[in-house]
Amino acid sequence: MESTSAKPQPTGGSMATIEQSYFRTELELRREKLKAATHTDATNTRLRGLLADVDAALLRLHDGSFGICESCHESIEAERLISNPLLRLCLDHLSPQEQRDLENDLMFAAEIQRTLLPRHDWSMNGWEARYHYQPANIVSGDYCDLIEVNGGFLFLLGDVVGKGVAASMLMSHLHATFRTLASQNLPLRQMMAHANRQFCDSTTAGQFATMIVGNAWPDGRVEYVNAGHPPLLHISAQGAISSEARGVPLGMFPSADFPVCQLQLVVGDKLFLYTDGLSEVFDAAGDEFGIGRVHSLASRHGAQHPDEMLASCLNEVRNFSAVSKQRDDLTLLVVQRAN
Repeated sequence: MESTSAKPQPTGGSMATIEQSYFRTELELRREKLKAATHTDATNTRLRGLLADVDAALLRLHDGSFGICESCHESIEAERLISNPLLRLCLDHLSPQEQRDLENDLMFAAEIQRTLLPRHDWSMNGWEARYHYQPANIVSGDYCDLIEVNGGFLFLLGDVVGKGVAASMLMSHLHATFRTLASQNLPLRQMMAHANRQFCDSTTAGQFATMIVGNAWPDGRVEYVNAGHPPLLHISAQGAISSEARGVPLGMFPSADFPVCQLQLVVGDKLFLYTDGLSEVFDAAGDEFGIGRVHSLASRHGAQHPDEMLASCLNEVRNFSAVSKQRDDLTLLVVQRAN
C-alpha cells in the first residue's frame, strides 16, 4: 500500500503541527537519554557526537529546515525520517558507503521478514493454505500469517501504509502483536480491538494497516473481520462472492469497532485474499487491473488446487502488466477446505 500522506515539509511552511510535535518529542527524548549517558561516560566521543546531531536536528526543526535534504533541498523520504529523525540527506544524495550500509540493512530486514512467513505447504484439520509473497522492493509492508489456535486456525493478511523499512517494521510489529493475542484465545472482535489500540499507541499520525483476520474451524465455519482491506472472496461451486470492507483500518481510531462476518464453507470451497498490489496493477496504457478483474480472475481459476490457482492468477497479472514495473507489494492467500 502506498502512502497518501505528504512528505515532511519545512516547519515554517506546511508541515503539520502534529508532525512538529511528534518529531520534537522524539528528538527531546533522545537528547535526554544521551545527556544521561554522557554524564556517566563523558569521554565517549560517539555519544557526544550523537548529542550534537540531536541538537542540530532540533535547531532545524526550529528554523524550518527539518526534513529537507541539504544537497537538493527536496523533502527527505517520510518513511526514512520517521525511522531516523536525524537524517539530513534524501536517498539520491547518500554517499556510496551510506548506500551500501542501507542496502545491507535492507537485506537483513528482508531476511527477517522471510522467517516470519508461514510454511508454504501449510495444512491442518482438513484445511490447506497457499500464498504468494512478492515485495516491490527489498522489504515489504505486506503481512501474511497462519496461526493454529484452539482447534482451529487464524488466517491473516494485511497491508501497511507506505513502503521501505518503516512499513516493514510495522509489519513485524503486527506479526508480534497477533501472535501474542492468538495465544490468549480471545474472541475475534476483542482481539481486533486489542490489536488496534496497541497499533494506535505505537504508530504516528498517518500510519495504519488494512487487514483481514479470520478464524476457521474443522467443520467449515469461518468468521472474519475486514478492517478496510480489499474484499475477501468466497469461492464455491456457484462462483465467487465478495464481501466489502466492514471496518476502518487498524491504527486510525483507538476506539474503532470491528464487526465480525460469518461464512460456512463446504469441502472444495476456498477463500481468496489479496493486497492492493493485485488490484492496483497497471498496464502499459495506464489502465488499472481493478476489483472487477480480480473477481473474474478468482471465478475462472477457483476450481484449481490452491497452488495451481495462484500460478494461474499470477500468470494473468504478469501478462496484463508485462511492460509495467511493479509499484506495490503483492501478496495472495488461498485458504481451502480440503476435506
